Amino acid sequence: MLLIEELRVEIGGKPILKNINMAVPRGETHVLFGPNGSGKTSLMMTLMGFSGYTVTHGKITFKGEDITYMPSHERARLGIGISFQRPPTIKGLKTRSIVEICGARRGEIDVDALARRVGFSDFLDRDVNDNFSGGEIKRSELLQLMAQQPDLVLLDEPESGVDLENIVLIGKTINQLLGRGIRCNRDLPPGEPFPQQAKSALVITHTGHILEYITADKGRVLFDGVLCLNRNASEILKWIREYGYEECTRCAM
Repeated sequence: MLLIEELRVEIGGKPILKNINMAVPRGETHVLFGPNGSGKTSLMMTLMGFSGYTVTHGKITFKGEDITYMPSHERARLGIGISFQRPPTIKGLKTRSIVEICGARRGEIDVDALARRVGFSDFLDRDVNDNFSGGEIKRSELLQLMAQQPDLVLLDEPESGVDLENIVLIGKTINQLLGRGIRCNRDLPPGEPFPQQAKSALVITHTGHILEYITADKGRVLFDGVLCLNRNASEILKWIREYGYEECTRCAM
């Protein structure tokens, strides 16, 4: 689904990502750990094609097509969707309208039915993210992705700023979006396969709390712009909590 080869990225002439190599197969969910400022969000923005993130070397391939220098809107049309950690407020644009825009390529969608799934019916006629709480913003982002139905889902810290009640709903919604039902990590028998129609995902997490509610196939650590470790996500999280990021990456090298 996604292949990143020897990717180097600069922002304002400063190197941010250094020789990133990663493959996310169809139907797999991969988790990216890393401290603040390590380049996690920069990688997401680069994959989505946002301006200001200059690719100086390497290649990004999505579903067999080179998208390294493709505009953001074309990547979205190909099937990449993103949930931002801190999305903007858009005055004058109703949430209902942006959900309809996200689902436009799928034809007519039932916005009200989608909103009920994430408890968002009362927010559809409010401006996008205007005075929304952290949990409400995350649910709004997921509602837009549910309308879009991308093949590759990029989630930037979905648990950030979310209370316990909301994170349970968000975790279940993410699993539904990815075609993995509503099962939690602890309920999944080891090695149980998921159907081929399941979407691929790359999930950024700083705390690891989201792993209580979604099922990850693999984990990686991004530290100082360098990608290291390629193991079970829960195992990596345990190491990070016990030894810290720097010690974990030192042992891996």
